[in-house]
Amino acid sequence: MLLVCWCGLAQARAPAKAATTPPPDAAQREFAAEVERDGGPPAATVLATHAGAKRQQSILDAISKPAEATRTWAQYRPIFLGQQRIDAGVTFYREHRELLDRIGAEQGVAPEILVAIMGVETGYGKITGKYRVLDALATLACHNPPRARFFRGELKQLFLLGDAHLAYPLDELRGSYAGAMGWGQFMPTSIAQWARDEDGDGRIDLWNSLPDISASIANYFVAHGWQAGAPVAIRAQPAATATPPPEPGLDPVYTVQQLEAWGYAPTEHVDAATPATLLALEGERGVEYWLIFGNFRAITRYNKSPMYALAVYQLAQAIAAGAAVP
Repeated sequence: MLLVCWCGLAQARAPAKAATTPPPDAAQREFAAEVERDGGPPAATVLATHAGAKRQQSILDAISKPAEATRTWAQYRPIFLGQQRIDAGVTFYREHRELLDRIGAEQGVAPEILVAIMGVETGYGKITGKYRVLDALATLACHNPPRARFFRGELKQLFLLGDAHLAYPLDELRGSYAGAMGWGQFMPTSIAQWARDEDGDGRIDLWNSLPDISASIANYFVAHGWQAGAPVAIRAQPAATATPPPEPGLDPVYTVQQLEAWGYAPTEHVDAATPATLLALEGERGVEYWLIFGNFRAITRYNKSPMYALAVYQLAQAIAAGAAVP
């Protein structure tokens, strides 16, 4: 399969006198034909839409230095666990409790987790992204070689979604520098597989329909293994003779009992047979040890960083605690 190379993308800051748009090259024509062949709009429409895409250097700069890759847990945690974000989450949950509790109960996902995802991703819908999604995906499909194939697939899926499934025209959609959209920051393939039209208006609106937003996030978690009422993460107290697990990772391949035998005792009660693994992060007061479970792994399916997952979980706990206060 050809990797589409959008090398003809115009710079975002074009000169005052616009240059003539070059004709599509073979890779672009193949991409457009593939979209049409797989049920998307006609190839001519794909090419015409893409002709307006612009290369954005700021997108390439941003994707080269994600926060998770440059910060420790001690530095990362305060970004998402500040009192202002917690208070905003409590207020948001209280205002929309009926809807969030209903969706949470129907799908088996704790409503505070849904709120925390919105809080971490977009500040409860306040910052959903300034980039045209078309520009972001086209830029990264050509100018980010390590993940060009991934973003080509996302660009293709964007065209396959089309105006019939999204609430706004494709070339008007705004999102993150990576092309993620809406309050929950869904990529096009995530919209295609897991987004839901909860309000029943025939379209998926991840910007202005809280029912669609909440149900889509919940459905994503269900599809990625979330178990109602199961633990997420519990602090562990290491013994002086503690031995690290032989195979570190995020999959819960051991049991709590085995981790205890290796010297990592949970600080809360949990069934000894529960599948788990160990996470170590550099906190403010040294290394923190956590037993993490299947639901933690489900959060990392949303974002692979364990720091992200722990931030979501701790924010959810704080929101739930705050909302419970009369």
